[in-house]
Amino acid sequence: MTVKAKTKEKVIDAAVSLFNTKGFDGTSVREIAKKAKVNVANISYYFDGKEGLLESLVMLFFEGYIKEIEKAYQLLDKLSAKECLTMLVKNILTYQHEHRHIARFVYREISLDTILIREVMTTYLTKEKFYLKTILEKGMKERQFRKLQASFIIVQLKGMLMMPYLHPQYMTEVLHVFSHEQYFVEQYRKEIESWIHYTICLEREPMNKVILQLKS
Repeated sequence: MTVKAKTKEKVIDAAVSLFNTKGFDGTSVREIAKKAKVNVANISYYFDGKEGLLESLVMLFFEGYIKEIEKAYQLLDKLSAKECLTMLVKNILTYQHEHRHIARFVYREISLDTILIREVMTTYLTKEKFYLKTILEKGMKERQFRKLQASFIIVQLKGMLMMPYLHPQYMTEVLHVFSHEQYFVEQYRKEIESWIHYTICLEREPMNKVILQLKS
């Protein structure tokens, strides 16, 4: 790793930590530089200040996020729509868990209607919607999924995927899952796959078969 890459990584790690504890507005560039143990001028040079750092964090997170969706989408010709959708869910949950600190920050930020967030998110949201809609429509066409509005399903699915990072306390109280724990991905994946099975799927298999599939 180059000196530039190491410096940028240290700044990003420090920024995410501070933004999560003090908030974006409550964190200064000097505090980030101090925690990262870099010269404050490096933040201006590499990120064009705090706003540029925010944009970089959001883009960094969603670049990886979209790649995980694409991995499932690219198998749509080989797998069933249900298999692609469940793979997509597992990929996203795993990615979010591996990057849970930045996921927590980014999801909070995109809930704010700012010009920066709107501009950055337009491209990623369009891609995500296209991939999800294509998978869902294939499932409906092949009679794997019920005839529902794709946008309705996407909104519900997105809500469940983001929930652990927007409302961790609620997840703990209601589902008794902790997003920071190692077993989280497997446990929460089963919850979402159960939702897919009972809400979206046209033909429902016996419950014992579903449980065996979720454990595999």
